Amino acid sequence: MDYLEPSSFLVAWHQSMIIGAIIMIASGIIIYLVHNLRLSTIHDPHAKYDYINTKEIGNYKLVFYCFGVAAALIINRYGMDKLKTVEVWFFARLIISMAGGTLVGYVGYLVLEYYYPSVIHRKLLKWRYLPRKASNGAKMRLLSEEEEDVHLDLGMQAEENIFSIDYDVWVDEKTGEVKIEKYPGHLEALKCNSCGFYTMKVMREEVTKPASPQAPGELVKYYQCSYCKSNRATAFNLSNKQSEADYRNLKYKFRQNKDVDMVKLEVHSTVKGKKHYEFQSVEEAQRFLSEFDFDKS
Repeated sequence: MDYLEPSSFLVAWHQSMIIGAIIMIASGIIIYLVHNLRLSTIHDPHAKYDYINTKEIGNYKLVFYCFGVAAALIINRYGMDKLKTVEVWFFARLIISMAGGTLVGYVGYLVLEYYYPSVIHRKLLKWRYLPRKASNGAKMRLLSEEEEDVHLDLGMQAEENIFSIDYDVWVDEKTGEVKIEKYPGHLEALKCNSCGFYTMKVMREEVTKPASPQAPGELVKYYQCSYCKSNRATAFNLSNKQSEADYRNLKYKFRQNKDVDMVKLEVHSTVKGKKHYEFQSVEEAQRFLSEFDFDKS
């Protein structure tokens, strides 16, 4: 029996496994190289930012999925010299190979979903705030949030006020050339101070005080980490400024607790566990606690 030749089906099966593994490994490498080649051909920082933000994690997931399939195909050749006919070990090996390939793909998914966003975040910051150049080659200046609204129409300001879109305004102060760049607002994940991953996203927003001609309004954003499920809430001002003169006359007011950068709260419940919240000032934390309802948070 040991001298029996394997069936023609098994010979073709094992050959297809190695050919398929080579194809999948090559496909993963090609996807990786094409992505980085495409990225290297983009010279505009804003376009490079958009490409990284929208394509990089998705493309790298495809790379890991290709490698996962290749791992499954390679595992499926285990013990090929001892297998002469289709029997129980053939199906057991098939299940094991599928589990091994899934593990490779899933590990890659976890890395890209929870760790790699921190790498992406650093890349995005680099390209977003890389100094822009005007058409004459001069270095442009990035305007502050207070200065930039002069160059934004009411629709753009409304998008910024609800944090759905963020605009950067670059200006060449000598020639007056203006460059306005559009970025996603709260859709970008932030760093969670509990687990350290960039998995903190806005779950809901609430306007607690509408803006009026006399005073700015207030909007509270409620965040939740998709990894460790910790929560936080942060209040933001809704601008009521409409003209350049308003910004020239604007006087900045500093918080009473000027040495406090951030206030962290941890609320415990015997029924619903604990939740984390972060605020920019003591006043915001006190106002939050006065209205806090664990069932609605």
